[in-house]
Amino acid sequence: MKFTIETELEDDKHWIAEVLEIPGVLAYGDTEQEAISKAQALGLRVIADRLEHGEEMNTSS
Repeated sequence: MKFTIETELEDDKHWIAEVLEIPGVLAYGDTEQEAISKAQALGLRVIADRLEHGEEMNTSS
């Protein structure tokens, strides 16, 4: 599965990164790379949780 991550620099100079394939998965960081890393880790946790609870996953990506 491939994540598409969109980043944006906020007014307070913190970065926000969002995983577009998983609604609601976003993370903040002091740097763009930190925000991306946190968003990737959170995305993987969400996927693992969904699999653990038997939710169907779209694996066509």
